[in-house]
Amino acid sequence: MSAGSREQTDPAVPSPSPWRLSAYLWSSLALLLGLAATVVLHQQQRRHQEAEKTFVRNELADKSYLALEARLQTAGAMLRAMQTLFLASDKVSRSEFADFYANLRPRQQFPSLLALAYAPRELRADGEHYVTRWVEPGPGNEALSGLDVAAQPHNFSGLLASRDSDEPTMSGPFRLVQQSTSIALEDGITMRLPIFSPGKSPGTIAERRRRALGSIAVSFRAGRLIGNLLPAQVKHELHMRITDVTDGSPSLLFDSQSDRAMPTAGYRFERQLAYGGRVWSVLMRPLDSGPAAIDWSQSNAAAGLLASVLLALLVFSVVSTRQRALELGWAMSRRYRESEERFRALNELLPALVLLAEVDAGQITYANRAARDRLGERLLEHTLPNLFEDPLLDMQLRDPDTRGCGRVDALLQNDDGVRFWASVAISRVMLGGHSQLLMVASDISEQRQLTELLSHQASHDVLTELYNRRAFEHRLQGALQSGSAGSPLSLLLYLDLDQFKLINDTSGHLAGDQLLAQLANVMRRQLRGADVLARLGGDEFGALVAEVADRAAAEQVAERMRRCIDGYVFIWEQRSYTISASIGGVMIDRPGLLMKDLLAQADTACYMAKELGRNRVHFYSERDDETARRRGEMEWANRLRWAVDEHRLMLTYQEIWPLPLAAGGQPSIELLLRFRDESGALVVPGVFMPAAERYGLMPLVDRWVIETALAHFDQLHPAGAGLGMAAINLSGASIEDEALADLIIGWLRHYRVAPSRVCFEITETVAVRNLSQVVRFMERLRAAGCKVALDDFGAGMSSFTYLKNLPLDILKIDGSFVRDMLTDPVSHLMVKAVTDIGHRLGLAVVAEWVTDAETVQALTALGINGAQGFSLHCPELAVFHREGDAPGQAEAVDRAPGR
Repeated sequence: MSAGSREQTDPAVPSPSPWRLSAYLWSSLALLLGLAATVVLHQQQRRHQEAEKTFVRNELADKSYLALEARLQTAGAMLRAMQTLFLASDKVSRSEFADFYANLRPRQQFPSLLALAYAPRELRADGEHYVTRWVEPGPGNEALSGLDVAAQPHNFSGLLASRDSDEPTMSGPFRLVQQSTSIALEDGITMRLPIFSPGKSPGTIAERRRRALGSIAVSFRAGRLIGNLLPAQVKHELHMRITDVTDGSPSLLFDSQSDRAMPTAGYRFERQLAYGGRVWSVLMRPLDSGPAAIDWSQSNAAAGLLASVLLALLVFSVVSTRQRALELGWAMSRRYRESEERFRALNELLPALVLLAEVDAGQITYANRAARDRLGERLLEHTLPNLFEDPLLDMQLRDPDTRGCGRVDALLQNDDGVRFWASVAISRVMLGGHSQLLMVASDISEQRQLTELLSHQASHDVLTELYNRRAFEHRLQGALQSGSAGSPLSLLLYLDLDQFKLINDTSGHLAGDQLLAQLANVMRRQLRGADVLARLGGDEFGALVAEVADRAAAEQVAERMRRCIDGYVFIWEQRSYTISASIGGVMIDRPGLLMKDLLAQADTACYMAKELGRNRVHFYSERDDETARRRGEMEWANRLRWAVDEHRLMLTYQEIWPLPLAAGGQPSIELLLRFRDESGALVVPGVFMPAAERYGLMPLVDRWVIETALAHFDQLHPAGAGLGMAAINLSGASIEDEALADLIIGWLRHYRVAPSRVCFEITETVAVRNLSQVVRFMERLRAAGCKVALDDFGAGMSSFTYLKNLPLDILKIDGSFVRDMLTDPVSHLMVKAVTDIGHRLGLAVVAEWVTDAETVQALTALGINGAQGFSLHCPELAVFHREGDAPGQAEAVDRAPGR
């Protein structure tokens, strides 16, 4: 509609503007869309809350189920411990039985426990009878004394089943003789294990029946056993009912809400728990089966409604603004093409910052609303150059002949001194016959912050906030390019944490991440502001130290870094770890060095630091032939793949001497692996084993060692056929091979080696990594007649709890305790404790790393069965190697401990 037509419109009958009608329509449509989206989001939130409630219930139900299963297994373990007491002793007295019960303190774990009883086996004319003789505790259980278990069918059937299987068995629910007759629910249960004559555990049913001496049992109130372990939250959230369904007719054991009916709708958790020959049905229903209540304080409905209204207003504003701007522009172009008033009206609506300033003095003459809001209401009192901090831009704007500038990013400052980044374009324009400077700018502060954040993330490690490898290499390259003859020396350090994998394996990767983050802060404090510290990957760090005076100063910096790590104690979930690092150093002392060569030299120096014993600093030297020869694990991996065919692998042995030392007897040895290099020298396993483990070659190496040892068994030692026992080490990767045990048994038969002369050693860290699989593997070998030893006990997370469940014959104490036992009281106490526990479990105990006669005397006094170490015998090549070896090769002896 033209201006003239509007002037002719009758004021008494106002007609709505077309742009206003369009704005109403679009805003109404936006409001409807917003309300629809709000309804959808509200429904999604409700479903999400229902899903969360179901997830919480699943977590509670799973937690309760697993707690019940663990409680039954713990009760079985308690019985197994009592069974071990009888197996380890020819005769167990009544007082020992009572003392064992007192030491176990079972009622601390099982408040529902009624009695622990022992019934010896009696053969009568009418069959087997088991009459209860010993009962603990005595008070309250007098009715059990003299009870014939055969008189209780549920109890007696469980007894016979446990005798034939040598596994814990549970009875069905029945009324225990010590229960009051006023208790209506018959929820008494017993758990049993057989007692065999002392010696090795029987392997067949016939042998078990023949060697059966009696039965031990523990009785519980099933309702209290289950109810005591339930978390309080479960009792408030879920209705739990547990029934024994073993015999086809369900028997109620526990009902958490016995005074109310179980809900039949809504959430349902049902699972079968099988243990000790019984099957329990575990059923859980929610106490509140209705839909989840909506938390209106966190509901998105109100926010969605407000957002819908604001969206409608925004659409109305945008549409109306657009229509008004078009209308204004049409009127301006037709009537006042160069009118300043029209120009200002249009620019007041723009979100960009628009300013006009005089060319000569730079005085600002106009600023739109966006500019005044961002730069201050007193903006017209300033000059255009004063808004910028860039001196070159300031000088350019003060030039009377300036033509402005293209689009640039510059810092602007408002009246309050607050600075922000803006994208600015300034041009010279003619308005009203006068030359003026027009500036159009947009705020890009958030965009620059995002760019800086992305740049920081691209150059820094997320976990430690240190530089990442890419940024570190960039800084290193810059240092190399800026260096010249006569410039200050720089130092490159390559740090690799020792035994970091042990922490990940025993405490999890979250613990490892926390350790890396803490060590990053510790190492950062040892460097100056100009130095660069980076995480290169995994547990490897790099440091670039600038302006080092000389080699001695560089060694001091590296040693300071090593000490700060070595003295750090990491605590995680009641476990403490001492940390150490191997550090390789390279001096940047001449121009022309290549970055890849420097990194390779630093890696090589770190590798040598590990080979020399870890927890040390080693500086790279071009004269170090050993360093150059052992440049990488990949090379060793390739060499090991051909080692068997090229006859590079060799077996050496170290004798294990019985204590007290005495002449005569059959010798025992431990086989150690060596690699023969091209010069004929023997290389210790610490050099090539990491490569074998990393590239999956350990099963190949272990199979070669086992078959070679068995094929030449009577040639391993000068004693020949008089060799008593040979111990062979096994890696974790080999134990995970399901076929290895059968393969070993086949080799024993093929080469006609008595299994009792072969012992397989497994390290403690391997044993705890997959305990169930290790136990199956060890039991398979022991069933064939072989012996099994637990090596390096004490080096990892030693636990007597799992030790009693491992089928072992020999326990080898880690040499770090034996080495320091004469000077460190804690080490001496550890050796004594392990010896006592090992003997109580019927194990032979061997000490490693014995270095002097005084240690031998101390070990003899503690009752240790055997010892090995360089003070007793240095490793020698196995006898069968000597005939084919090169001259002088057979006499090569290496004093580094190995596999």
